[in-house]
Amino acid sequence: MFFEDLRARIEAVDSVVSVGLDPDPARLPDAVAGHDLPRWAFNRRIIDATHEHAACYKPNAAFYEDSEGWRALRETIAYAHGKGVPVLLDAKRGDIGNTARQYAGLLDDADAITVSPYLGRDSLEPFLAREEKGVFVLARTSNPGASDFQNLEVGNGKRLYEYVAQRAAEWNERGNVGLVVGATAPGELETLRELVPDLPFLVPGVGAQGGDVEAAVEFGLADGVGLVNSSRGIIFAGEGSEQEFAKAAGEAAKRLKRRLNGYR
Repeated sequence: MFFEDLRARIEAVDSVVSVGLDPDPARLPDAVAGHDLPRWAFNRRIIDATHEHAACYKPNAAFYEDSEGWRALRETIAYAHGKGVPVLLDAKRGDIGNTARQYAGLLDDADAITVSPYLGRDSLEPFLAREEKGVFVLARTSNPGASDFQNLEVGNGKRLYEYVAQRAAEWNERGNVGLVVGATAPGELETLRELVPDLPFLVPGVGAQGGDVEAAVEFGLADGVGLVNSSRGIIFAGEGSEQEFAKAAGEAAKRLKRRLNGYR
């Protein structure tokens, strides 16, 4: 089970840091540009430098959706597994019928995935049915426009993101469901933790987006299990330093681990 494995990893490295592996081709250093798979070469260096501090790696599928990108992603996942680190694919998938079943095939490689609940339970069933895999349902995201829909009242004063969280808890029959809740909305983080005390959260937004670190830890963990993600704040911490970019990423991951552990 994913969350059992994640708990073991958290305890082994004393960390709830999720490192987002989002290798924007426009920002990759020249040191990896000559490689036949530059995104993979970049990720390998980042993993080497950060794995001691990482509870999980979170590649975003958007940075890999081309033929060379998928190759780079598979190499990345295999390498992370070789270091003993689980991989959560941030894909935000959700569709109907045979399309959803095809999307769920991404879990053949990754250990967990993010999904969108907008199409309802049947669109997520192919993911939920993989009971050994983690399924993180989008509830309250960290982007500025999240309130356009997620904060709408849907009856009895309840917000849409609250309703999503409660339904996700109902879908947790196999014990493999978590929520995505951004650190840029600490009040909503607290509200959702009260509503669904047993679901682990993936909390993005504490790096470049400047989210609330203390709230991310206090409300993101369920019985000690959860993830706080930083992507650009770690992997591009050494941007502009061609030979030291990986070292800078390792130091950034270590600093975030220490900050988070101060509230655990």
